[in-house]
Amino acid sequence: MESYKWALAAYREGALFAAFDVETTGLDSRRDRIVEIGAVKFDKQGPVARYTTLINPGIPMPAAAGKVNGITDAMLAGQPPIEEIMPDFLNFIKNTIVLAHNAPFDCGFVNESLARLYNEGCAPVRSLPNKTVDTLVLGRRLFPGFSRHNLQSLASSLGLKPEEAHRALDDARLCMEIFIEMVNI
Repeated sequence: MESYKWALAAYREGALFAAFDVETTGLDSRRDRIVEIGAVKFDKQGPVARYTTLINPGIPMPAAAGKVNGITDAMLAGQPPIEEIMPDFLNFIKNTIVLAHNAPFDCGFVNESLARLYNEGCAPVRSLPNKTVDTLVLGRRLFPGFSRHNLQSLASSLGLKPEEAHRALDDARLCMEIFIEMVNI
C-alpha cells in the first residue's frame, strides 16, 4: 500500500488520471499486437474525456483472442495501424497519472509498440513517460480477503457492473471505478 499512497493523495488533491486498457492478438507483447485501446481521463470530479479506437494489427486476429474480446478481422479491416494511433493516444494521456489493471500487460504492449515505432522513427518516446498505478496490485493489498482480483472479479466484488467485458473502453471504465472505490475506503 505504501507505494501507492502518493496516487491516492494525488487523486484527492485533484490530479488528472487516465485509466486505460488494451485488447490484443495474444499474450506475448513481442510477437502479438494491440487491436484496441480504450481510455477514460478523469479527476475527483469524474470523467472528463474518453478515447477508444480499433487498430489494424497487420496480422490476422487469432480465433482464441477473438473469443475473449469479440474482435474480428472484419472489424479490424480498414482501421488505422498503430503508428497512426500512438500519437493520439500519447496526447490523450499527456500530463496524467496512468492506471491499468495488470499494468505490466497493458503497459508492456504499449511500450513494446512504442519501442518498435521509435526505432522506425515513428514515435517520440520509447516508453510511456507517465507515472503508473496498477489497480491489480493495489486491489490485492486493499482486499486480501477477495478470492480473485482480476478486473471482472474485483469489479463484481465491489458491486460494479461491466457493460461490455473484455472491450478496452469498458475495461478502462471499470479500472477507473475500481480505483475510485479504493480511494474512498
